[in-house]
Amino acid sequence: MVRSGGGRVFIGSFTAAGGPGLVIAEAAAQGGALTLVAAVNDVPDPSYLALSPDGGMLYAVSETAEGAVAAYRVDGGRTELAGPSVPVDGSGPTHLSLYAGHVLTANYGCGSVTAVPLRPDGTLAAKPSGRLQHTGSGPHERRQRGPHAHQVQPDPSGRWAVSVDLGTDSVRVCTLEAGAPALHRECALRPGSGPRHLAFHPDGEHAYVVNELTPTVTVCRWDASAGSLKPLTEVPLLPGAPAGDAYPSGIVVAPDGRFVWTATRGEDVLSVLAVEGDGLRLLGTVPCGGHWPRALAAHDGFLYVANERSGDVCWFAVDEATGVPRYDGSVQVAAASCVVFG
Repeated sequence: MVRSGGGRVFIGSFTAAGGPGLVIAEAAAQGGALTLVAAVNDVPDPSYLALSPDGGMLYAVSETAEGAVAAYRVDGGRTELAGPSVPVDGSGPTHLSLYAGHVLTANYGCGSVTAVPLRPDGTLAAKPSGRLQHTGSGPHERRQRGPHAHQVQPDPSGRWAVSVDLGTDSVRVCTLEAGAPALHRECALRPGSGPRHLAFHPDGEHAYVVNELTPTVTVCRWDASAGSLKPLTEVPLLPGAPAGDAYPSGIVVAPDGRFVWTATRGEDVLSVLAVEGDGLRLLGTVPCGGHWPRALAAHDGFLYVANERSGDVCWFAVDEATGVPRYDGSVQVAAASCVVFG
């Protein structure tokens, strides 16, 4: 089956590891193949990206020790930096999202969430409006000595923002109060699991948390009215025990809600899981097409994988009946870290 799609694609990369910065590509209208168009190297280590709802602005973290966020104006075939980068008062931001007129960043190094207001034209205010410092630790002696916020995103209702913390084995549900992230509730996961990223099901009532310190996904019930997350079950991502640390990374839910895909860097595989009510069932794994798959994106029947250490972005045609991805091709992007569709 030939699927139709196409459109603009943005790829983040680690400049400190030889990456070209922000890469702009085009997806073929038929078949999903990517063609690289341009690169913009204005910001160091733009490892994660988020596009505005109208597609006119693109935002990037600068995953450095100092930590910053940048805004780009997207105008037809041009993508240009829209003002100076804004420090986020936090180290090593790994993720960002748009929420309630602000850009939120998850700052892994110091374990915090920062809010930067957006001006009416979509550019960034000169400084953050507030920061929420996470506290706590976990049982993993090396990785959980303190908090490490790895992801922050709005829930499907748009009422809440949820931040996933690898260091404290928890997900925090937040709101904004006078422009500052404010804690509503902290939801505990299994000690030592090391939650990394969360993806919501299209039904708005389930969420799936991929765990980095153990190769599992925690299935949760999400209650938007109460702003609460309840763990239900934990499902393995691999058919057998890994030889060493597995380092799961990305997670994405199929638009129709039937499948969940994850990436595991230490094994260089993608896992396919079937959604079954309040649970998941592992269907199997396939090679990721490269080495060290950091992030996934689903678009028009294809799955895209940013392989950081092999320096490529691969695309896979997804079998509609089984959910199994089939490798179709790749483009070279050194130190690739993120793929976002316009």
